[in-house]
Amino acid sequence: MLSFECDYNAGAHERIIKRLAETNMEKLPGYGVDKYSESAKEKIKDLCKCPDADIYFLVGGTQANETVIASVLGNYEGVLAADTGHVSVHEAGAIEYTGHKVLTIPGHDGKIDAGELKQYIVDYYDDANHEHMVCPGMVYISHPTEYGTLYTEKELQDITAVCGEYDLPLFLDGARLGYGLMSRHTDVTLPMISRYCDMFYIGGTKVGALMGEAVVFTKKNTPKHFGSIVKQHGALLAKGRLTGIQFDELFTDDLYFKISKNAIDMAELIKNALREKGYVFYLDSPTNQQFVIVSNDKMHELEKDVSFGFWEKYDDDHTVIRFATSWATTKEDVDKLIDIL
Repeated sequence: MLSFECDYNAGAHERIIKRLAETNMEKLPGYGVDKYSESAKEKIKDLCKCPDADIYFLVGGTQANETVIASVLGNYEGVLAADTGHVSVHEAGAIEYTGHKVLTIPGHDGKIDAGELKQYIVDYYDDANHEHMVCPGMVYISHPTEYGTLYTEKELQDITAVCGEYDLPLFLDGARLGYGLMSRHTDVTLPMISRYCDMFYIGGTKVGALMGEAVVFTKKNTPKHFGSIVKQHGALLAKGRLTGIQFDELFTDDLYFKISKNAIDMAELIKNALREKGYVFYLDSPTNQQFVIVSNDKMHELEKDVSFGFWEKYDDDHTVIRFATSWATTKEDVDKLIDIL
């Protein structure tokens, strides 16, 4: 059975496993204050060109999203996100569980539009009853989006401008950030993200690590006692070395970027094969997730040999399915998939 259902179906890059084994018997302080965690933080600051950044390692993407959002919002505020955004549809109500509503605006191939964002905020304050409504307190985007699409620098600038006008922090979910940065169709860099966003995170779980995400606060804006909040939300490891060592290795000799490029290269091979064989794309994704519309009969036929992601029902006879590549996807598996297709 070929596995293309997600980008976290393999363990960790062999260099990370080797580094964890080599350091296994070292006696290190806990909770992320070990030398490897500090080294990883310095490397990330350098890559972001943000020497004043505050960086925290959390255990996973959902924990990063809900911990950051809950720590930033007041108890009367909600977070603005695309109606297709990850916090909106694929986190089992984790944000609402913290007492904060996800306020949705239309997603366009996964992205929000700065003009529509501003209109939502204007409409809120123009409503005579807005004191009885959930107040928009921050803006959430992801890069890549839930549909593998990417923001341009201009789009980030425009969204940042709206956020600045209404004093709303901008939070970028970077669970798949490596794949976005290594896309052939992006003009966005890590320093740009650090400049435009108030906080974001660099995904490890889906990009070569066993687990873990690096949350970055870029504007000397770390919530008070954020470390305590992380612990309250169950997102802090006593053995913080586990995330620190992994990120230290990921950002040694550009490993993070090199393995992210592999996912893009493999996705491009699949994309070209799908196009040549006449498959219909649901949208044009420039990253590691490829979405196609297939008949239900074809979907059930493919299920015999390939694991892929069910995305959504298209109509009574067709379904949108997703093929996802990762840092660990091999050319051999891609060739087998193409033969089956």
